[in-house]
Amino acid sequence: MPRNKRLQDHAERLRRELTEPEMRLWRHLSNKQLGGYKFRHQTELDPAIADFFCPQKALVVNVDGEIHTPEGDARRDARMAGDGFTTIRFTNDEVMTNMDGVLIAILQKLRALRDRWDRSCSGPDYRPLPNPSTEGEGLK
Repeated sequence: MPRNKRLQDHAERLRRELTEPEMRLWRHLSNKQLGGYKFRHQTELDPAIADFFCPQKALVVNVDGEIHTPEGDARRDARMAGDGFTTIRFTNDEVMTNMDGVLIAILQKLRALRDRWDRSCSGPDYRPLPNPSTEGEGLK
């Protein structure tokens, strides 16, 4: 599947221009600092871009500024859930004033989610989660 060039360009720009709250959170998520979990930042999950993404758990962490609306976020989260991703959101203010609480909430969510690569799951409700490849070749 070809990559969405417009989305790719936008994600690259966002990686270069992190907001202050995103930069502060990234300092805690990068290099497997939070519970040993790997995170990527400004990751393309077509048709959206995740501020932070843990591939092992299919967890999207978004830091919301003024441009977000509850209705738009709810639609995006539902679409992401349909693709097998779990989203957790924090406001800029939460990140800036309560980093410990944000990190605890993320770690609790990570520990509650099953690994994407856990093949011991079975049954009629089991479906492997999509694999957002950096090459645009994911399981759908």
